[in-house]
Amino acid sequence: MPLSRRTILAASGTGLALVAAGGVWRVTRTPATASAPWELPAPTPSDPRLDAFRHAILAPNPHNRQPWIIRLDGTNGATIFCDLDRRLPHTDPFDRQITIGFGCFLELARIAAAERGLRIDQSWFPEGEPQPRLDGRPIAKLTFVPDPMVKPDPLFAAIPKRRSTKTLFEDRPVDPASLQRLSSVFGMTENDWFAVSADNLPATVAAVRKLVLEAVDIEMRTARTHRESVDLMRIGAREVDANPDGIALTGPGIEAMAATALLTRATLADPASSAFRQGQAMMAETYGSIPAILSVTTNGNSRGHQLFAGTLYARANLLATDLGLAMHPMSQSLQEYPEMARVFAQMQALLRPVFANGITGPIPTERGRVQMLARIGYAAPVPPSPRWPLETRLAQPL
Repeated sequence: MPLSRRTILAASGTGLALVAAGGVWRVTRTPATASAPWELPAPTPSDPRLDAFRHAILAPNPHNRQPWIIRLDGTNGATIFCDLDRRLPHTDPFDRQITIGFGCFLELARIAAAERGLRIDQSWFPEGEPQPRLDGRPIAKLTFVPDPMVKPDPLFAAIPKRRSTKTLFEDRPVDPASLQRLSSVFGMTENDWFAVSADNLPATVAAVRKLVLEAVDIEMRTARTHRESVDLMRIGAREVDANPDGIALTGPGIEAMAATALLTRATLADPASSAFRQGQAMMAETYGSIPAILSVTTNGNSRGHQLFAGTLYARANLLATDLGLAMHPMSQSLQEYPEMARVFAQMQALLRPVFANGITGPIPTERGRVQMLARIGYAAPVPPSPRWPLETRLAQPL
């Protein structure tokens, strides 16, 4: 008897025995070690750089690739590089999204350092901006400096609680006051070179939803872009613990399907398979659940703009956590490969005038860029994404 989508979802939600094809599985395995970095165990590292970086590795990043390489320099410095093998050449051909992830990483490091009275002096791309893709040159050079003027950041406590919520959101409006606070995440609602905006205007949300669902479908039906995601899927608890990055697929239903070979990378990649069709339906349902949206727009698309977009997005995600809101990035329509070009252009045209509204000097079309798009709402708590331990991200052993 084949497993139906309803049976799979029920199994995922209950954790009870699942019966199929004449067999019974009692699947209770969950990843044992992949979430350990989120616990930030005592004692606090004596080296404040390590304390800052154990928080920074919890940053949101594309496909959970965790591409950071950290080289400690002397007693108070660090240089951050990109692990070039962890890029996403098909869905992120210019490494723009990976660079935004580094902006998130740097902002979490800064917040954690401030908690210990340290300022981080940052030099972005000190050896030049790599174009059109990242290369072996450093992303940033950091110096940790004691500074009595540095104040703790109120978003620090949200770092280990932050999530990218990839589930259905509740069908209720988001509090307008919360949306206003998210729009003012840097203490301002407008600037002459960036904007963060959150809104739940029905017409805007409906137009965004339509383009988001088109983008999800294009990514899944373009063989090489879908395969990029499939190759990074970790199916079941054992795979997640062995490789705590990429896209984690866990839960009783997943384990049962994997045990019967109904769920494999081959079936996930095959548009004719039931696994593909079920995945497509569930993606559409999840990504169509958009009570409100948040966007980050920059007046330009340099590597510096991309890093700063990550800074803004990280702060918005932390603030959303503080406000009791769920947040989930929807990057498909902002990707820059040929099959996505039409939807990309339409999303940029849709959001750029909305989110540039009121900025001193409108964002020029040829320079302005919507860098991040996320859905916002209320949802049940979800577990954290897997993480590699800090020591695996250091260029030299501790």
